[in-house]
Amino acid sequence: MQRKKLTQLRSESLLTGSILAAFIAGTPYFFYLYEGFPDVKIWETSFFGFDIRYESGFYQSVNVAGWLFFSKLIPLLLLLIWFFTCKHWWYHSLIIPICMYIFQIYSLFNEDIFYKDSVEIYYLAPLILFAFIFLYTVRMKIFDRIHNIDLSELERVSFKGKIRDEDELTNQYPSFSKEDEQEDDDDDEPLFMG
Repeated sequence: MQRKKLTQLRSESLLTGSILAAFIAGTPYFFYLYEGFPDVKIWETSFFGFDIRYESGFYQSVNVAGWLFFSKLIPLLLLLIWFFTCKHWWYHSLIIPICMYIFQIYSLFNEDIFYKDSVEIYYLAPLILFAFIFLYTVRMKIFDRIHNIDLSELERVSFKGKIRDEDELTNQYPSFSKEDEQEDDDDDEPLFMG
């Protein structure tokens, strides 16, 4: 029974990997789908029984709008694949370019009046700041775990970088006692912040 589940899991993993590999290998062909769009300002077509009308405002051509759309969609899809299949600790940083491409695609179809790729940094700035804080926190926890650093040592260092003496710590934390000091005999060493 266990062997059958393992074989089934391996088959599903192989199928998923094969589909992803075929999609990644076919992305140049997906990018050139824009060549199927006509070089006109207004395009009217029927798609599965739905009448679709697209008017290209700023770009003056449906072909150019399609080229811009696919030049942003293909990297977005590749970044999404990378994000969902990455096993490294830093994969959250991929959210920033993913959001950038999503914003660019949204602005491409939201108002087709002028090209807005130059202003998305202002909308992404809070996300970038949050991502840096999050990634640095994750990195610090991993670094501390790998090098076996006790973060409580940071309490001994003041904001000016001076190591506090024992009296300052007992005043700050009343639960600190002499018995605790005997257990930690390496407290006299300066804190390495490398």
